[in-house]
Amino acid sequence: MPVETRDIHPLLRGAPGTTEFHKLRKRIVRETREAIERYGMVERGARWLVCLSGGKDSYTMLAVLHELKWRGLLPVDLLACNLDQGQPGFPATVLPEFLEQVGVAYRIEYRNTYSVVTAKVPAGKTYCALCSRLRRGILYGIAREEGCSAVVLGHHRDDILETFILNLFHGARLATMPPKLVNEDGDLFVYRPLAHVAEADCDRFVRAMKYPIIPCDLCGSQKGLERPKVKAMLDQWEASYPGRRQKLFRALMNARPSRLLDPGLFDFAGLTRTATGFSPADNGPI
Repeated sequence: MPVETRDIHPLLRGAPGTTEFHKLRKRIVRETREAIERYGMVERGARWLVCLSGGKDSYTMLAVLHELKWRGLLPVDLLACNLDQGQPGFPATVLPEFLEQVGVAYRIEYRNTYSVVTAKVPAGKTYCALCSRLRRGILYGIAREEGCSAVVLGHHRDDILETFILNLFHGARLATMPPKLVNEDGDLFVYRPLAHVAEADCDRFVRAMKYPIIPCDLCGSQKGLERPKVKAMLDQWEASYPGRRQKLFRALMNARPSRLLDPGLFDFAGLTRTATGFSPADNGPI
């Protein structure tokens, strides 16, 4: 039976009343709240620009943030924002109609970055870098116009893991998407409150809620991209060793600079011997 209680945000009305969905929703809400608290995202009374692409991740983020606000657990103002990038066939009425129906404040911005990207990127090259740079700059501008202190993105745990592997294999560095950062100009936060949430949970949540998904016809339509290859590799690891993704993710929260090789993070030259056999730098056994 669907949930039709008034004690719930309209984004969650019509949710399945099954125990399975209740556990799923509870888990996503808990993990989102954990990330918000762990990384210090809340400034009381702030305004967030919640970026909505129409994909499963951003719908999940929108619903969970509004539920937290509805429950009095997120003391910020939320403004949903969709950037219509001019892709041919983009269903421009879907998101406005949906957001009106659920009573969510929103702004739709049209900028034809599709033509810019397809004109500037050579045939056979990926659109992602230029597309994301243009999109990010536009969203920062909108956030400033709307008096927002943060741009909020729907990247989840698997996005963070995939970016880590891409940086490792192709960039020769240990880096990924952080849950919280400050933009290049220093005037806006960028938050990823779904940082602890699995992609599979976003997919199950949105399918159960029957939100109107809009596929990406720009970067998502290209062949030969590296990210899908990394995703497939992680899928294979997960199938062979269940829980591998979560262990990899937990490792990103458990970095030990003295056990790596970067003298910029750890003073190897200044390391001294001790009589106890323990390193005072990280209190770990040598």
